[in-house]
Amino acid sequence: MTRKPLLLIPVLLIAGGLYYWYASDHSAETDGQLTLYGNVEIREAQLAFNGSEHIAEILVEEGQRVSQGQPLARLHTELLDAELAQAKALLGAKQANLDKLLAGSRKEEIERARAQVTAAQARAKSSRDTYQRLKSLLARKLASDEDVEAARATADAAAAELEAALQTLSLLQQGPRQEDIAIARAEVAAARAALALAEQRVADATLTAPEAGIIRDRLLEPGEFVTPQNPVLSLALIEPIWVRAYLPETALGRVKPGMAAQIRSDSYPDKTYPGWVGYISPTAEFTPKNVETPELRTRLVYQLRVFTCNPDQELRLGMPATVILDTNTDAKAGSAVRPDCGH
Repeated sequence: MTRKPLLLIPVLLIAGGLYYWYASDHSAETDGQLTLYGNVEIREAQLAFNGSEHIAEILVEEGQRVSQGQPLARLHTELLDAELAQAKALLGAKQANLDKLLAGSRKEEIERARAQVTAAQARAKSSRDTYQRLKSLLARKLASDEDVEAARATADAAAAELEAALQTLSLLQQGPRQEDIAIARAEVAAARAALALAEQRVADATLTAPEAGIIRDRLLEPGEFVTPQNPVLSLALIEPIWVRAYLPETALGRVKPGMAAQIRSDSYPDKTYPGWVGYISPTAEFTPKNVETPELRTRLVYQLRVFTCNPDQELRLGMPATVILDTNTDAKAGSAVRPDCGH
């Protein structure tokens, strides 16, 4: 009876060793193959409008796959459409004024100014001759002083009208001032910028997919008021997709970025997904609690991302996955067979 406890001691030691080996199988290496365990991760985007208005319609449903640039939702645009029309009209008016200045004076305007100069010259000559005649009659007492002064005033006025007509003709021949043209150009540029802003606001009233992905959540519904701070949809990006695993410090020197990898999942045990090591964290961290064992809580590991293609959408966010790395394969050779995921 006293021998039974002694016989149980080796058995318990062997069982404990096997348990330790099994519990620490989140990273194991056999014959040059390093096996890691992790979870599938993808990027997610919270999509919001670049404007404030009520939602007019949402064009997608949860779980729907969308392509890059596909319209997802729209805002009411009545006010934006009015602002756009106003900006177009203002630009048209400013452009017409600039075109007028650049075209200069019309031939008909210059001819009319010349005719006015000719008429002013005739009036000035007639007024001057009248003044000279009355002035000579004044010396012989045949005209009064009042008549001579009136004739002189009329002659001076006619001369001033002639000078004004000549200046008008000269301005028409020279065309508009360069300063006026510069002002008109600036006004056109400002109107064009206002139009571009109005067009962008109208475009921003349509929310589009920044990348291909799957709609995860509809966070708001039509009729609700939104601002740029309020996400409307949650988009799970299809690519890139990767498995986040943790590399023990002892295996760090045998794994390089670009190294080929194989990924397996419990959901599809007979299927292998080709992948490659895309990222190795430069800093160490403690083994995460979701994959560690009580005996290994103080072991340092390095986060590893193994990228893969997911054309059939079989790998889902959070799905447990197994990563197998061939540490005998050169990283450059692994990158040479990296799949292009259909691109």
